[in-house]
Amino acid sequence: ALSKTALGAEETLPWTYHRSALDGIRSLENTHEIVAIETSPRSVDLFEWHPRFPVCIMFGHEVDGLQPELQEAAHTHVRIPMLGRKHSLNVATAGGVVIFELLRKFHTLQRMGK
Repeated sequence: ALSKTALGAEETLPWTYHRSALDGIRSLENTHEIVAIETSPRSVDLFEWHPRFPVCIMFGHEVDGLQPELQEAAHTHVRIPMLGRKHSLNVATAGGVVIFELLRKFHTLQRMGK
């Protein structure tokens, strides 16, 4: 199933398998900033977030969001700012927005020599 979805990327990028998302997060929590893309009382705005690289970002189910134990394991919660009454995006769109902004911030830091 991974090969079908990854379309060969699994052959060029390092990856590991974990039985649960929480196990995977715990394996990274000492070396990565763990970030939940989630609207919560502790969320910071995507544009005001100062990521600490390397970063692991978690996106939740489009209806149910992230499991409570994954939200709790996150070092940071980040929300995507939106106007109007609707405050959710499908996960593919949310991923595109967040990853693009994360890449922009990464390149800015590189240009600054940090």
